[in-house]
Amino acid sequence: MTKLRGVLVILAAFALVASACGDDGDEGGNGGGGGEGGGDVVTEIGQGEGQVNIIAWAGYIEDGSTDPAFDWVTQFEEDTGCQVNVKTANTSDEMVSLMQEGAGQFDLVTASGDASLRLIQGGTVQEVNIDLIDSWDTVDPNLQEAPWHFVDTDGDGEGEHYGVPYQWGSNVLMYNTEVFGDEPPISWNVVFEEMTLPDGESNVGRVQAYDGGIYIADAALYLMEHNPDLGIEDPYALTTDQFQAALDLLRQQRELVGRYWHDAYIQIEDFASGEAVASSSWPFQVNVLKFGYPGITKAQPIESVVPEEGATGWADTTMMHAEAANPNCAYMWMDWSLNPKLQGDLAYWFGSVPAAPGACEGNEFLGEDGCELNGSGNFDQIHFWKTPQSDCFDDDDATTCVPYHEWVTQYVGVIGGR
Repeated sequence: MTKLRGVLVILAAFALVASACGDDGDEGGNGGGGGEGGGDVVTEIGQGEGQVNIIAWAGYIEDGSTDPAFDWVTQFEEDTGCQVNVKTANTSDEMVSLMQEGAGQFDLVTASGDASLRLIQGGTVQEVNIDLIDSWDTVDPNLQEAPWHFVDTDGDGEGEHYGVPYQWGSNVLMYNTEVFGDEPPISWNVVFEEMTLPDGESNVGRVQAYDGGIYIADAALYLMEHNPDLGIEDPYALTTDQFQAALDLLRQQRELVGRYWHDAYIQIEDFASGEAVASSSWPFQVNVLKFGYPGITKAQPIESVVPEEGATGWADTTMMHAEAANPNCAYMWMDWSLNPKLQGDLAYWFGSVPAAPGACEGNEFLGEDGCELNGSGNFDQIHFWKTPQSDCFDDDDATTCVPYHEWVTQYVGVIGGR
């Protein structure tokens, strides 16, 4: 089974409202408003500039300093002469802010879907010439033209690519097996509805929820199944009435929540102590708790599931700054990032699924079932993060949806009791 990264993706308590409000959430996407990424498209890769500066999630770009067994930087540096410099970001909004303010400072970013559209529409990132990515054909076809990085303005399939897929995964329902016994939860209702759990105790105060505005999509996803009359088709494209229904569900949930989590270490502590018994979570927390990790916790009675309603999730893309100072090294890294050794080792370390499925075979760490255990079979159940926008991702539809900055401010209000 998966041993995970030795460092943590720490998520901030609240989204950065200033970053979220920059363009009112009206980002282009596949079938949406079109891309406005900046920079001229690179036509050939020249001599490396000597370095590449990357904004990344913690644990995404390991150089062996955390664990000598996990190093996908040293060989790249030796082969290319490009020194890899990494700036760790803790939230998607922080990534957007760093990229917007860091012209010339940063070349690449490992952006999740709730950041990538903002970066494209804001002209912060540039189109990527996939003809220069030798390993492009190894990318999962599900990801090659994914709407969080591929813009097809004319709908003719001849759109622009604004990045190279990196890794993906789902937000899972983590639960305590001693509480649920032989009745593992099959629905998100255990965190949204007041009930008596299989151990005979109430769930009030024993469940947790993520404290970022994008979590509203989790409530919307639940309502898609349990209140179909609302007509929700996309948990990230909500009309005012649908949005209010999701907020009402989250206000109801607030009476159950013992903690809104943003620090995964604290969530681990809460589950290890028994204070929390069910919550949306990440593979990192699940596996650290289930198998134990030196200096963090001993093994705990923890499992996870993707419930019957499906789940939200993340698919991360390596995107290139419109004013990248080191474009040659950046292209070299994007191609390197798809090699099967890196992809497989990272999936094991991070608890994710490779963007290049071939990496699932023959990896010494993943073993035979590693990708399956990390959720490779759940792709069709996942509603991947994307930034909510007012055009509902459809220029031809007269319906207006609630943009992202409203998600941020309204969810802060929910957490605060409003």
